[in-house]
Amino acid sequence: MTLSENAEKELIELGKSEELRKDMEMLRSHWQTPFIKDGIVDIDAYIEFVQQFNEFINHEPRPFVPILDKDMRL
Repeated sequence: MTLSENAEKELIELGKSEELRKDMEMLRSHWQTPFIKDGIVDIDAYIEFVQQFNEFINHEPRPFVPILDKDMRL
């Protein structure tokens, strides 16, 4: 996919923006992994998040359907 000339110019200008760089640095410095507690992955926190997210988006789980294809190649 190629960018239009206007989109390319806009990206170049954004790359020069000192304010955007400061914002991205602030985001990077405050970033944390929500599912890692004391260096260990907290599975319970992840499962709780997924359950609440599915409830939020009103996701109806579909019944399990096994794959019937016997000869699958990549």
